[in-house]
Amino acid sequence: MQKQRFCLDTSAFTEPSVRKALGFKTITELTDRVMDLIAEARIKLNISCHIPYPTVYNELMGFLENENCPRDVIVKVDTWLVKKTPNRYEIKIPSEIFYEYVKDLRERINKGMRIGEEHIIKSTDMAYELAKKHPEIDKNEIINRVLSKTINTFRNKYRSALRVGTLDSAPDLDVLLLAKELDAAVVASDAGIEKWAQRLGLRFVDASDFPFMLEEYLKHNDRHRKYLR
Repeated sequence: MQKQRFCLDTSAFTEPSVRKALGFKTITELTDRVMDLIAEARIKLNISCHIPYPTVYNELMGFLENENCPRDVIVKVDTWLVKKTPNRYEIKIPSEIFYEYVKDLRERINKGMRIGEEHIIKSTDMAYELAKKHPEIDKNEIINRVLSKTINTFRNKYRSALRVGTLDSAPDLDVLLLAKELDAAVVASDAGIEKWAQRLGLRFVDASDFPFMLEEYLKHNDRHRKYLR
C-alpha cells in the first residue's frame, strides 16, 4: 500500500468550524487534538504529515505563542510534523499554470482599480451633498462621516477582488510546492489554495474534514486488527 502524505496549511489547525464541532475554544486545543491524531496515524498507519518550513511553521507558531501555548503541545508539533523547505529550484511547474496565474492576477488588479475609482466618486458625491445640506459642518467632520460609511465597504470589496480565491502569500505557495514535491495531499481551508491545487493535479482535503478523516482511518484500522485476531 502506498504511503499517504499530507502537506498542511496553517488553517489545518485554526479552522473555526472544526473547533466548534469538537467543542474547542482555542487554536491550542485544536492543535493538541490534531497532533494526537497525526501521531497515532503515523505509528499505526505510516501516514506522514508535513509542514513547509519556515513559512507555514512560523505562522502556526505565531498563533500558538499568542495563546501562550503549553510547551508540551509545541513538542508534539516539532515531533510529529515533518518540517521541510520546498525545493523551489527543482520543482517543475507547467508554464500554462504560471500564465493562468499572471492573467488572473492582472484581472484582479484591474478589478481592484475599478472598485477604488467607484468609491472615490461615491465618497466625493457624498461629501458634496453633505456640505451642501450642512454648510455649518467642519470640513474634517464631513470627511470623517463620509469615510466611516465607505471605507469598510471599500476594504471588503477590494479584499474580495484581489485576495479571495487566489494565492496571496508565500506560505500559500509553499504548501502547494511542497505537496507537489512530495506527491502529497494538500490540507487547507483556503479557496485560493484549493483552486490552484486542483490546477496542479494535487489531491485536496478540506481542513474541516481532516481530523475526522484521520479518526475514520484509525477506527477502521482498529476494527481490522480485531478481525484478524
